[in-house]
Amino acid sequence: MELEFLGVRGSMPVSGTDRNKYGGHTLCACLMNSEKEWIIIDAGTGLKKLGERLQSQSGEKPLNIHILLTHFHLDHITGLPFFAPLYFSNATINFYAPTSSDETEKYLGGIMAGRYFPLDLKETPSKKTFTKIPEKKFAIGSVEISHCALNHPQGSVSYRLEENGKATVYATDTEHPEEGIDRNLVSFAMKADILIYDAMFTPEEYESGRKGWGHSTWLEGTKIARAADVRTLYLSHFNPDHSDKQIDKIISLAQEKFAHTFGAKEGHKAIL
Repeated sequence: MELEFLGVRGSMPVSGTDRNKYGGHTLCACLMNSEKEWIIIDAGTGLKKLGERLQSQSGEKPLNIHILLTHFHLDHITGLPFFAPLYFSNATINFYAPTSSDETEKYLGGIMAGRYFPLDLKETPSKKTFTKIPEKKFAIGSVEISHCALNHPQGSVSYRLEENGKATVYATDTEHPEEGIDRNLVSFAMKADILIYDAMFTPEEYESGRKGWGHSTWLEGTKIARAADVRTLYLSHFNPDHSDKQIDKIISLAQEKFAHTFGAKEGHKAIL
């Protein structure tokens, strides 16, 4: 399994020479299963680059794309209207979310409705399906997928993707409990090869008025990684106000607590 980071910022995209190392696009990651189908997690602005790549590679071949949505906050869906395969008649885009199929279509269509966008989601040429993720595990080709509820305003989920005995857990947009650690997430991430975790705030920022915002810290990520005995921790969902130097410091501090910690970067491929 090879997971590629396409966007690692939270809240809003950013640009600037001091934000190039980790990148400025909002949340999106992808992998391809053994059936050559794309599995995408979240549809932030990082989705656009993948769309451009697929546009140059696909030709007339049918495209079967699966998008797992953690929730519907704008930084996780705002790349969708600019995703090139949405406008391919030979593409099928399958959306999965913790909401009903009607709700998912409504929420995604909302960002392209009325005065927000010149074309309605239903008018785009691609074929689209909307599926509520089942309570138990389900599969997309050779990849087995399960999910776990997270602590976030209006709700969010973590996804665990497993193939050939290797597991990746994607857990951005979650807030740790006031006491102890999130035991449900620890259990869900147990023995995973890769854990991707919310590092929106430093511990000091979190304590200075960010409680209840639905985000966590690098320190809590290291606690989860140790308790779950994961192999590698990738911190992500970086604060748009944090520069590359600030994130470098965050990663360095996290490595003192959990040595195999890295910062997620646009274009980086995590190979299991």
